[in-house]
Amino acid sequence: MTLCLNPGAIGVRASQLEAVELAHRHGFESVEPQGEYLAGLSPEQLADLLSDLRAKRLVWGAAGLPVEFRSEDARFERSLERLPRVAAGLQRAGVERVGTWISPGHGSLTYLQNFRQHATRLREVGRILKDHGLRLGLEYVGTKTSRDRLKYPFVHTLAECLELIAEIGTGNVGVVPDSWHWWQAGDTTADLLGLRNQDVVAVDLNDAPTGIAKDQQRDNQRELPAATGVIDLAAFLGALAQIGYDGPVRAEPFNQPLNELDNEAACAATVAALRKALALLA
Repeated sequence: MTLCLNPGAIGVRASQLEAVELAHRHGFESVEPQGEYLAGLSPEQLADLLSDLRAKRLVWGAAGLPVEFRSEDARFERSLERLPRVAAGLQRAGVERVGTWISPGHGSLTYLQNFRQHATRLREVGRILKDHGLRLGLEYVGTKTSRDRLKYPFVHTLAECLELIAEIGTGNVGVVPDSWHWWQAGDTTADLLGLRNQDVVAVDLNDAPTGIAKDQQRDNQRELPAATGVIDLAAFLGALAQIGYDGPVRAEPFNQPLNELDNEAACAATVAALRKALALLA
């Protein structure tokens, strides 16, 4: 597993080059690739960047998916048209992983209608990414308070996410387990042990605030990994280690005090938390 810097997830605004510098300075082992930036580089600029990555002993984490698949048809089609260019840029840079998240409900589409729409749209996405040697990871959202705001519940457990992946059927789509959503969904280590390393595209680590009932926890008020011990990260990470997971591990706490820190302090706090969490495997 590699400690990965995803700047936006910890309130850090950084260009690709700035993110690489921050990751190196603070001891991260991987860094989020920015697809649009990479797609716009000349061969010479890309060669310089990749040389710098190697010198800093960094590898790529998972890029975000630049496709509006949760929106109306027109927006989806427009964003899909741009995907081959970005995917080609990621491929040239040696990126292999792309990730996104699945909304846990919808205001007007029933579960089956939403399932069919997701499968159809993400199948198109998956095919384009596969043509460029990229894997797509789907993160299910298990947070009950998020699901309760929407009329029709949708995918919010690992089992349901795997059903959607099977329906997509492109062979390059896997999961992005997040300790927060795994805990909120009531998933178990047995669920994780049913996965293979190649099924897992990226991993998010978070903890939860104390003193709040599980079904009242709010998605945008989390804690850094291993901050409170509310979520059993030893069990979560232990299962992933057992299946041989060897990809990026990121923090995504949506934590206001962390977001208010400057870039250096936020990166320092995050890498320390990730190291503390991974030390639970010792």
